[in-house]
Amino acid sequence: MTLIQSISGIRGTIGGAPREGLSPVDIVEFAGAYGMWLIGRNPEKKIVVVLGRDGRVSGQMVSSLVVSTLQALGIDVVDAGLSTTPTIEIGVKAYEAQGGIIITASHNPRNWNALKLLNESGEFLTAEQGVEMKAFSDPGSFRFVPVEKLGKYASDDKLLQLHIDKILSLPLVDAHAIAAAGFSVVVDGINSSGGIAVPKLLKALGVEHVTEIYCDPTGLFKHNPEPLPEHLQRLSDEVVKANAHVGFAVDPDVDRLAIVCEDGEMFGEEYTLVSVSDYVLSHTPGNTVSNLSSSQALAEITSARGGQHFYSAVGEVNVVAAMKEHNAIIGGEGNGGVIYPSLHYGRDALVGIALFLTQMAKSGLTCSRLKKKYPQYHISKNKIELSPDVNLKNIISRLAEKYGRNRIDMTDGLKIWFDNEWVHLRLSNTEPIIRLYAESTSPGTADHIANKIMQDISELLKDLS
Repeated sequence: MTLIQSISGIRGTIGGAPREGLSPVDIVEFAGAYGMWLIGRNPEKKIVVVLGRDGRVSGQMVSSLVVSTLQALGIDVVDAGLSTTPTIEIGVKAYEAQGGIIITASHNPRNWNALKLLNESGEFLTAEQGVEMKAFSDPGSFRFVPVEKLGKYASDDKLLQLHIDKILSLPLVDAHAIAAAGFSVVVDGINSSGGIAVPKLLKALGVEHVTEIYCDPTGLFKHNPEPLPEHLQRLSDEVVKANAHVGFAVDPDVDRLAIVCEDGEMFGEEYTLVSVSDYVLSHTPGNTVSNLSSSQALAEITSARGGQHFYSAVGEVNVVAAMKEHNAIIGGEGNGGVIYPSLHYGRDALVGIALFLTQMAKSGLTCSRLKKKYPQYHISKNKIELSPDVNLKNIISRLAEKYGRNRIDMTDGLKIWFDNEWVHLRLSNTEPIIRLYAESTSPGTADHIANKIMQDISELLKDLS
């Protein structure tokens, strides 16, 4: 059993004793702390929280516990039911609510679930807000209201349509061009809320030929829910079989987008952000932001378009903070997460799809030809499981000393540049693992760099034991 708490929420496996997994006790205590924090921030207001969940089997159970806890604190709940993370982010602003909760464990397996927490801006809590909320974590400090002051409950199944309408109203989204292109699209909805949201968006964009796979939101994921190439073979096969122009895959809460080209080859999750950003920059030049684990291809196309690129620590809240600081017109993460502030400050696969299809329609390029426009980099993505007693900071410090003559960045773990190549080592925000990414112009070299750093780590562990 696993339970992880961070500034953005609580995440864990379903089952087990309290504090060992995401148990009902943990859910109630965390929802209660969040509710008390909202009340403390808004002492003169009636508190409203917008709620939604992905398609996980445990979603309804977790949702019921959260709703009841918030109502018991006197907080009104607007429940969008089966929804997407970006839809709830938009819903918080639409309702002028004081907060929002998305019940989703994102790309984690189906035995996981989580509470992702939003502030009044419909954005993930900042580090400072997370610290503030921890002050309310003692259940003994909760103050439940009498029966006549219980929070109200309302459902809203129209927030997804509002989300789609806002996407269609964006100046850089051209539904007429998309419809005229006559695209045929295959969608992998991982049997979660994307199975509803993506086909509905495509219909609104005028795409008449849509092949759906795994679009029944049962929460019974048919493959690993992280939209990586090794998990998308059926999507690739279906794109070729259907003679489709493109295939789209999303994660369970629809904030990450992976693309498959007409030949069945992966567009590359790193290039989702690169391509969409290039289209946006071609019409509205400006700055961009991506996290330290994302491809340097974005920096290159930003420079070519006359803008400046900036890096942030990994995590949506960190990317958003850097985007605001540097007035970026687009940004995101190399895992397929597109953040387009003209819509909202959150990763959003749906706006990514709309912008990408507009780019294809207006350029007249196939998906595979579009990919060839960009600098060709390859990222080797690795996970390292270390025992809990390992001091990662010590390892990072020793590695930084060893590679001190190279350009390094210790904002988030350790990133080392080797001329036009790099490696990034950091603790995961969502799993009890270390992530190690390396990028080069060839897959073999990227793997070699990653293996070299892993060998360095192995040798350091021997020295430190």
